[in-house]
Amino acid sequence: MEQLSPADVRAAVALWEEAGLTRPWNDADADFLRAVAGPASAVLGIRDGGNLLATAMVGHDGHRGWVYYLAVADAARGRGLGRELMDGCEAWLRERGCPKIQFMVRTDNDAVLTFYARLGYARQDVVVLGRRLD
Repeated sequence: MEQLSPADVRAAVALWEEAGLTRPWNDADADFLRAVAGPASAVLGIRDGGNLLATAMVGHDGHRGWVYYLAVADAARGRGLGRELMDGCEAWLRERGCPKIQFMVRTDNDAVLTFYARLGYARQDVVVLGRRLD
């Protein structure tokens, strides 16, 4: 596992698109570039040779760690890469003293909710609120 750099933006975003994680109202390229440039965030990746097989964006606000864009290439699923990425995100956050990790999953994504339940994650009793600033 490695921390990705700005040179990896196209490969990472293509993987996110393949996994169905991008939305037209979010600029995934800008999300990636902000994450790799910031001191409180990174994009972790797993490669096989030169091919990017999996990514996860990780960052923190000083207390809570957040994970975004966890994606594994269709052809590489079932090999434990998602679990490896989450382990990597947890380690990255522990190294920075974060006591909690959290992330958002769309409520209709049963397969992903099942995956995270197998890793020991549980639903939190919170409501996420937000609005666009652009």
